[in-house]
Amino acid sequence: MKTETRNHYCFGLGTIGRDMQYALISMYLIFFLTDVLQLPDRTMWWVTGIILFARIFDAVNDPFMGVIVDNTKTRWGKFKPWITAGALISGLLTTLLFVDTGLRGAPFIIFFAAAYLMWGISFTMNDIAYWSMMPSLSMDQKGREKLGAFARICANIGLFVVVAGIVPITEALRKATGSMSRAYSIFAFAIVLILIAGQAITLFGVKENRKIFKSESTTSLSELFTVIFKNDQLLFTSIAMVLFMIGYVTTTSFGLYFFKYAYGDENMYSIFAVILGVSQVLALSVFPLFSKRYDRRTLYTWGTAMVLVGYIIFFFSPMDMRFIGTAGILLFLGQAFIQLLMLMFLADTIEYGQWKLGKRNESVTFALQPFINKMGGAIGTGIVGAVVILSGINKAAGPEDVSEGGLLMMKIAMLAVPPVLIAAGYWVYRRWYRIDADFYDSIVRDLKSRGDLLMES
Repeated sequence: MKTETRNHYCFGLGTIGRDMQYALISMYLIFFLTDVLQLPDRTMWWVTGIILFARIFDAVNDPFMGVIVDNTKTRWGKFKPWITAGALISGLLTTLLFVDTGLRGAPFIIFFAAAYLMWGISFTMNDIAYWSMMPSLSMDQKGREKLGAFARICANIGLFVVVAGIVPITEALRKATGSMSRAYSIFAFAIVLILIAGQAITLFGVKENRKIFKSESTTSLSELFTVIFKNDQLLFTSIAMVLFMIGYVTTTSFGLYFFKYAYGDENMYSIFAVILGVSQVLALSVFPLFSKRYDRRTLYTWGTAMVLVGYIIFFFSPMDMRFIGTAGILLFLGQAFIQLLMLMFLADTIEYGQWKLGKRNESVTFALQPFINKMGGAIGTGIVGAVVILSGINKAAGPEDVSEGGLLMMKIAMLAVPPVLIAAGYWVYRRWYRIDADFYDSIVRDLKSRGDLLMES
């Protein structure tokens, strides 16, 4: 197998388990605490605050982790040691977070704060190293798009396996074990095993060509903010991405609550998830075909338009899967295009930063991706946690216990606020991002002429 093909598959397959783990934590940990452990409102306010603080702290810490990865020099390179450590530690903590320890009150809050904070730090080790390795595997825009598309397909397969499977699988495990909390524990442990297997494929299968880049001096902490703020294209990409992610995470985190309390049948959530998962994988599969005919700006415009139309239909839909399903397909088709495009925008800012500032700094640059995801997740989770408590959903035994006002509050937070944020992110991109294909090619040619790229990719 040629190295390029081998890297294509081994890099992409590694993210299936990673995104299964991330989906479980980011989308269902609060549901596990409210509807499985049935923690009281007082504890849930503490949990919501801890999650918000931990994600913001971890997000701010991400660029510093990027500096550490960029400065790492080992016989295995700078990425793989951190991928390994992060996968093993975050996997252990994921299992612990979905175990009913029997603790309640202050002891539970202390345990949760420590475990959740350490989970975020360890996942960051893996996440920054994993994604910052991708730009080093290809210097060609179309090659990166194919590599990124396959990786995002695998990531979304992992995501939607969890989304589609969590209700039927945990219900089956509950019947087998007699406990829903044990069912979630087994489900989490199985995901961790898949995570470790997938990461092993990447670690042993991907071969980096380190000879293409000249040796650079280490990046000091004092240079960190120069890398971020003087790379204007990186900065604008990050702003657009964080606005998009806040909206996206807020919507997806409400999903199970919506089907349980608004739609009235949480089993339909899995069917809805399968439809959306297939739609998203299909969108990522055909992306390279569309990218041959249309430039990235056009594709981003189409993707944003589909997302906004999907939100409008979803908000005004009756509780009928024909309308909700159509809205969801539009929303997630567009979302798949946008997330892949943003990954490509971020990758291209590495060469732009090298051209402008003299250093590549892959890991510092890609540290902003988990920073963005965590800031989006922190704010989104904070919104969900507050709305679930204020709307009365946390105290509700079933749909009949939630008032019309409570349901409307959830619907506005889930379907009215996010599209405004996503549209704002698109405006930032159109207004300030300027790395198109021609500009990128001129950057690469200039880097080669300067000797910053030592050989053809």
